[in-house]
Amino acid sequence: MNARIVKLFAFITVLFAVLIGFTSYWSVFDAENLKAERVNKRPLFEAQQIKRGTILAADGTVIARSRPTGSGASVQYVRQYPNGPLFGHPIGYSYAEQGNSEFEQSHNSELIGEDSEFTTLLDEIRGREQAGHDVITSIEPAAQQTALDLLAGRPGAVVAIEPGTGEVKALVSQPPYDPNRVPTDLPELNQDPGSPLLDRATQGQYPPGSSFKLVTATAALDSDKIDLETLIDAPATIDVQGQPLANSGGSSFGEIDVTTALTFSVNTFFAQLGQRVGESTLYEYMERFGFNSKPEIDLPPDQLSVSGVFSGGKLVTPDDGVDVARIAIGQERLLATPIQMAEVAATIANGGDLMRPQIWRKVRDVDGRTVDEFSPERQSEVMKEETADQLTEAMKAVVNEGTGTAAALSGIDVAGKTGTAEVPGREECQGLPNQAWFIGFAPADDPQIAVAATVECTDGQGGTVAAPIAGGVMQALIGG
Repeated sequence: MNARIVKLFAFITVLFAVLIGFTSYWSVFDAENLKAERVNKRPLFEAQQIKRGTILAADGTVIARSRPTGSGASVQYVRQYPNGPLFGHPIGYSYAEQGNSEFEQSHNSELIGEDSEFTTLLDEIRGREQAGHDVITSIEPAAQQTALDLLAGRPGAVVAIEPGTGEVKALVSQPPYDPNRVPTDLPELNQDPGSPLLDRATQGQYPPGSSFKLVTATAALDSDKIDLETLIDAPATIDVQGQPLANSGGSSFGEIDVTTALTFSVNTFFAQLGQRVGESTLYEYMERFGFNSKPEIDLPPDQLSVSGVFSGGKLVTPDDGVDVARIAIGQERLLATPIQMAEVAATIANGGDLMRPQIWRKVRDVDGRTVDEFSPERQSEVMKEETADQLTEAMKAVVNEGTGTAAALSGIDVAGKTGTAEVPGREECQGLPNQAWFIGFAPADDPQIAVAATVECTDGQGGTVAAPIAGGVMQALIGG
């Protein structure tokens, strides 16, 4: 055979093999990534021909449903959100042109019935149309509404978690948005100066202020750097790295223990405690709580923010040089999301174990059969049970006699911690100096719910602004 023909045949064979290889990779091995590409509209249009499953709240309230338009082979389903902005976060939206977001995106396979390829194939063989599964969430509508009402139009967020399971009972971001508006008003929503599409509960990054002192206290007690009897002198002001660090109101406390320091949120105590604990140990406990990585909640990773110490938008390690005294009081360059701080409270409430937070509870097929059900899963063992008990007693004192009395509930012991972080240079706050926080749980001795509440851009304090919000949400969830 002619040598040139042989070479040409070999060349064409190689090209054909490469073509098969790339086609196989894209259509088989990388099929899921190809489907997930935002620019790939084909799966979204195909999905509109499937009746997307209903999303329900814990009490059966319909959060999202699909209605048919057209008829016969041209029928398509359009998403509706009966409660408007109440569940805009964390449920998100799903439309052919605008795509999916938040819970609608992360649970897309169940909602369009593609979570089981074997079942889908059997349905096709039997001539049954593919239909989505219903997903029941753990979200409690009354708690959602209470949180929005108590935020009263002020930008901020509230997260409520059941400590023993990780079930998310409320996840609210203010301002909210109505997902029904997305098909017509998405550009306007994107340009809104209030950023309603930003889920502040999972994406908002704020200095946690004194609420972070619980992390510092955990590291100190659990690593045996101190015990409950250890005394540290807490004057009105100390010098740290050549700059003064002061207590709120200029108060001097003398020699006090960690319970007193938490009760009255004493900065000079915790700054020195942070130095005693050291950067590496403090970072170790931060990471046990979930800092320095994205929350392990069932929402899309690209719609979640990391909590940690940042410089130029990048996480800073102890080797980069940090002011551990100011990190210990929740300042320096430390930023935290509300869900991260809710996890801190929930971990202490659960005896030191952090449960993986989840919004979904159950998946049902079109015949009403349960095809999947949430099972609680421990994310990490953060501290000894003894340490959690010690912190709980101190947090009870915060609410009973310290800075968090506004979170107190009649007949129910509440454990908590306030935080007031300084944000004087934040442009959108227009001169309002503070980020207000409260994190806590109730009942203190038999925890059923843990809550983090934060309000942006306020001249108030965590104890006066955020504590009543958290208390109201706890009341809505546990009654009494």
